[in-house]
Amino acid sequence: MEPTQSGTINPQDARQELITGLRNAHGLEQQAIEMLEGNVDRLENYPALKAKCTEHLEQSRQHQVLVAQCLEDLGESPSTIKDTTMGLVQNLQMMVHGATSDEVLKNSFAGYAFEHFEIAAYTALGVMARAAGEERIAQSADEILEQEQEMARWLEEHLPATVERYLMLVGSGEQKR
Repeated sequence: MEPTQSGTINPQDARQELITGLRNAHGLEQQAIEMLEGNVDRLENYPALKAKCTEHLEQSRQHQVLVAQCLEDLGESPSTIKDTTMGLVQNLQMMVHGATSDEVLKNSFAGYAFEHFEIAAYTALGVMARAAGEERIAQSADEILEQEQEMARWLEEHLPATVERYLMLVGSGEQKR
């Protein structure tokens, strides 16, 4: 195979990168699921945040299924190693945050940053899919991207209220939950 000229995209290269990116996204969704499951269980004093995290947890489960379907459409499968590694990373982070009195704040900050990481990942997947001639996969990436952007916006808009609620609860020691 001849090397491509500068400024052109080889669809086969784009396809291979798309497969890697989809496997990474499947692992990211595993990390999101574990993060959200842990948060939802401990947000009893933050009802709006708990409700939004519960909603996004279901979306994340659907995202993971959709990503797996995209991989299957390409004749590939998710990476068990990446899923396991991402889950372990998330569990370690939750243990560290859980040991602190400002757990809800740290988890809110981490969730906001994580949403932006997912936004970047799904933006890139859309570009890769289109370069590989996989428009249906690009549309799936765009659909997930839209939901990740909405969650990031919600977290940003509601962070002040979460911090205020946290500060009101500090005196009672209930701020963690």
